[in-house]
Amino acid sequence: MAHSIKDIAAALGAEALGAVDLRVVGASEPGNAGPDDLALAMSPAYGDALRNGNARAAVLWAGADWQEFGLEAAIIAPRARLAMARLTQMLDQPLPRDGISPHALIDPTARIGADVSIGPFSVIGPDAEIGAGGWIGDQVSIGAGVTVGEEACIHAGTRVQRGVKIGARVILQPNVAIGGDGFSFVSVEPANVEIARSTLGKDSMTPPEDPTWHRIHSLGSVVIGDDVEVGANATIDAGTIRATQIGDGTKIDNLVQVGHNVIVGTHCLLCAQAGVAGSTVIGDRVVVGGKAGVADNLTVGDDVVLGGGTVVLSNVPAGRVMMGYPATRMQTHIDSYKALRRLPRILRDLTKR
Repeated sequence: MAHSIKDIAAALGAEALGAVDLRVVGASEPGNAGPDDLALAMSPAYGDALRNGNARAAVLWAGADWQEFGLEAAIIAPRARLAMARLTQMLDQPLPRDGISPHALIDPTARIGADVSIGPFSVIGPDAEIGAGGWIGDQVSIGAGVTVGEEACIHAGTRVQRGVKIGARVILQPNVAIGGDGFSFVSVEPANVEIARSTLGKDSMTPPEDPTWHRIHSLGSVVIGDDVEVGANATIDAGTIRATQIGDGTKIDNLVQVGHNVIVGTHCLLCAQAGVAGSTVIGDRVVVGGKAGVADNLTVGDDVVLGGGTVVLSNVPAGRVMMGYPATRMQTHIDSYKALRRLPRILRDLTKR
């Protein structure tokens, strides 16, 4: 579908210049853009590629001289990534609406709202409820008593276990698993891991008389708020007694693990391969960087930013920016790292004296 430059600029909340009625059919990187493409050149680093491409129109950075690049039209976007979000939303193709496949298996007690699409080989369990406008891909399983809000989008291979509650407009990417049992086991006598934690590893560990791990079952479920997105192969465990909770607007990346009883606040970002251990509370608007980890039974305050690879072993007050293992304030971590890098030179200087 073709769009005019002025319509795209209006959708982006940006300024359109030149031949604003020029129409484009898609977006492209500057060097690969053809005459019917909108080139995305949102920083000066793309200037040379734009000159070498064949685009007639482009999205440019603030202050760019669009006529210098031989363009017929331009859109000026001061905040590039926000423009990218709005542009990709505008140009993306809608999901196919084929209704309910005859190969889907839907329990007679399930309640399916209006205009719901369900792909082949998906299973909807007893007493489950799918809100109006929902889209469910192929080979999805929705357990007994699950509630899915309006206009939710659940992609192929996703597993939603019994009793989970999912809000409106939630997006679950392929192979998400929600509501599996938490990793929770206990031994008859204090286990070595408990002893190590209480003594800080001062004593050597010895074999227990009874090494059997007794399973603590997960009787709670998971409650996911509105406008949440969960990336491919991410997992969110059910609570032991109360539900694990994910707040409105939170976005969870691929391969993230959220443990049992965890509470994640609103509008958080949990980036790829991050892990949050059981019973931890994550405040609102928290960013957990890639491969970061948060230990169990901790509290991370509102507006905290955890850099990539950070490991949190104690509570973090609101507003802190943390890095490292164990996590410290970002500036402290940077200063420590700089000092560590100087150590070889300092030792060489000392040996010469």
